[in-house]
Amino acid sequence: MEQAFLKYLAAQKQSLASNHIGIGDDAAVLSWQADQKLVVCTDLISDETDFHLADVTPQQIGRKALAINLSDIAAMACEPVGAFLTLLLPNGDASLALAKGIYEGAAQLGQTYGCPILGGDTNTWPGKVAVSVTVLGRCPFEKPLLREGAQPGDAIYVTGRLGGSILGGHIDFHPRVREAIRLREICGLTAGMDVSDGISIDLPRLCERSHVGAEIDVRTLPISDAARQMSQSTGKPAWWHALNDGEDFELLFTVPSGEANRLEAQWTESTPVTKIGTIQSGTELTMLDATGQRQPLKPEGFSHQ
Repeated sequence: MEQAFLKYLAAQKQSLASNHIGIGDDAAVLSWQADQKLVVCTDLISDETDFHLADVTPQQIGRKALAINLSDIAAMACEPVGAFLTLLLPNGDASLALAKGIYEGAAQLGQTYGCPILGGDTNTWPGKVAVSVTVLGRCPFEKPLLREGAQPGDAIYVTGRLGGSILGGHIDFHPRVREAIRLREICGLTAGMDVSDGISIDLPRLCERSHVGAEIDVRTLPISDAARQMSQSTGKPAWWHALNDGEDFELLFTVPSGEANRLEAQWTESTPVTKIGTIQSGTELTMLDATGQRQPLKPEGFSHQ
């Protein structure tokens, strides 16, 4: 299978810089500016943990594997340069078609974001599908956006809409690379990350790194249609799903209070940005519920076991 897949890869065309070397040699070769920071992230997804093979196409698996890494690049307000795709596939005759489909899904998304597949590896085993992607990126600013740096009084924002990702959003979401760059051009972001496990888990992570507390207002959460649909089936409020479902892969970021108005006035992208709370001094994490009552912010999002 591996030799047949390598032959298939050799026939695929990707847009590479003239001085870059991708698939076909023993290693990829990239030119890099001496004064530019290299940003690297990696993530692994597997059958029955991050997707169900029976419910998705191979192309969707490849797309998600790359997209979650692009979301990490976006979280640091950086730009992707290239990716490495590694496949561990079940033994059997279907593995070649599965490998091709996963590659196609990743390569198509990579083309959209200027992130060609530069190499990787593949193997088979008597188990389930696992896909690992590593993305290389560059920082177009003096330094990348980090989880640390939020200050008391900063406004807390998110991009897009939240909740209900299990209904399909966890597969077909759009990494906010362009939005992150634009946000940083408009105002001085103080801290940021992407929402992978839900606001109720990810916001405390940002606060812990910044040594601050936070208060959010669930009445201001940008709730997706999928979250409202989930609410009808679970009986839980739509805001609960927006707060806890996870795998939204939206940007969660903080802005100095004096720059929030400028951000909202100058923001012209189709992806909305919404203020959901304020950074507080101390370490307490609270939320205003649907009635305006202050409650502890409990971490009820997705937890990797």
